[in-house]
Amino acid sequence: MDIHKEIDTRGLNCPLPILKAKKALAEMVTGQLLKVVATDTGSMRDFQAFARQTGNELVEQQTQGNEFIHILRRR
Repeated sequence: MDIHKEIDTRGLNCPLPILKAKKALAEMVTGQLLKVVATDTGSMRDFQAFARQTGNELVEQQTQGNEFIHILRRR
């Protein structure tokens, strides 16, 4: 997977990971991939809702230890 941008939101709680992702996506072009690394347990459902509401595609979510990885494709 060709990630175009990665942001680290470890230690931040809702809504900060979403806000940082929204800002990063605004700086990207259609089709590019954004990787978000978070430690907020609620981020799994938050990013699912964010993708539904914004039309950006949630390509993948995974848990690695106490970290949550979200891959979004810019609409």
